Amino acid sequence: MPLKTNNLKYTINLKRLLVLSFAFLAGATYAQEIIDDEVKEVAKKVDSVDTSQARKVDGVAAVVGDFIVLESDIQKEKEQIIAAGGSIEGVDDCQLFGLMLERKLYAHHAIQDSIPVSDAEVRKNVDYQIQQFLQQTNGSMERLLEFYNKEDEKSFRDEMFEINKSNLLAQRMQSKIVEEIEITPEEVRTFFNKIPEDERPTFGTELKVAQIVAEPKVSEVEIKRVIDRLRQFKADIIERGASFRSKAVLYSQDPGSASKGGKYTLNRKQPRMVKEFRQVAFALQEGEVSEPFKTDFGYHIITLEKIRGQEYDVAHILLTPKVSDEAVEEAKERLENVRKRIVAEEITFAEAAREVSDEKETKYDGGQLINPTTQDYNFELTRMDPELYAQIQNLKDGEVSLVLREEDRTGKVKFKILMVTDRIDEHKADYARDFLKIKDLALEEKKIRAIEKWQDEKILDTYIKISKEHRGCDFSGNWLKK
Repeated sequence: MPLKTNNLKYTINLKRLLVLSFAFLAGATYAQEIIDDEVKEVAKKVDSVDTSQARKVDGVAAVVGDFIVLESDIQKEKEQIIAAGGSIEGVDDCQLFGLMLERKLYAHHAIQDSIPVSDAEVRKNVDYQIQQFLQQTNGSMERLLEFYNKEDEKSFRDEMFEINKSNLLAQRMQSKIVEEIEITPEEVRTFFNKIPEDERPTFGTELKVAQIVAEPKVSEVEIKRVIDRLRQFKADIIERGASFRSKAVLYSQDPGSASKGGKYTLNRKQPRMVKEFRQVAFALQEGEVSEPFKTDFGYHIITLEKIRGQEYDVAHILLTPKVSDEAVEEAKERLENVRKRIVAEEITFAEAAREVSDEKETKYDGGQLINPTTQDYNFELTRMDPELYAQIQNLKDGEVSLVLREEDRTGKVKFKILMVTDRIDEHKADYARDFLKIKDLALEEKKIRAIEKWQDEKILDTYIKISKEHRGCDFSGNWLKK
């Protein structure tokens, strides 16, 4: 949550690792040395005598443990940030260089500490990033390669692989440094009391929002039809040798995987799919096809293709039961009647949510929505999801919205009513009212201090070279070991 204050001294924000940089591996020793004009020129040979065509090529800007930073990396880093949609406004070359050094330090010690980063995970990141970049070139790989001055896709992917592996190592190392850091209420109070009263942050207007959801009911006949069809698919695959992937392409109603034959890669340590899906997938043997099972998305069958350590390659077929027009109309009328009862004050909104809402995540909490970013009930007005904001922007406190119809990308329809249950206007930070936000700020400050302490210690016992051209930088860290 942004703090509306002109004094940045108390605005706590962990430095994020930059998205991309170009790095190559090098050997490691342990001492400190300044690079003395390493070879930075190569003669472009014209004949055995003429050397007038000499041209400057890339040189080493720094060495940090196992990693080096080339002179060209700084400019490339800028290009990568801009290509990824970021901004370098107000960031000079020395600051950028310092952040690159930090990332190399993290990555080097991640290797020393044997922090795992799988090649499959790195390749997945590369695939995703290239797809994002291609959107900016209208799908043209040629234009993308031209932008990055690469001869072919393979060399581009290879370089992206090294970049991503270095970044993932750095991220894992930084996470390890702070993973066990906690903060006590007394530390939060001390943090808050140290902030001068006239410099305390301002928090923007926040709302609490509740909703009641009515979903059209699917008939038992339709559910049986879907399950029977999935069982038929399974029989075709097991008994008649049909291709699971082909069935998924032809029949699966999962828009995210159907075109890929229903394929997903799951990781036991990184939950991605819903719990029911993971439980079935992790219980299968390689080559086995599951029985039909239900999730909030519909009914599935899964096959486990391969186990690779913690990673499971699976494919699934999703079928969503069809809802009749009569069921849709019934759900709408049911919610209209609930709204009338609330407006007539026959029942409170919270009571109605617990009694009739079909949304299990919120019904037992009176319909209160949880902010996915902060995990509390408050939604900052300026950061609220645009769709939710559009639905509540004209509501007065305590007013019930009209019945709204929603349809997701799979065509699933539901109806809902909303209410703003509380409003906190823009205000200066108050310890009691804003304890959770203040706690987050205090915890972030504590993490920053832990990272800075770790960095100071590791710089001293890590082999680091800084070239002459960059010794004039005013680094935030002791990279020159003065």
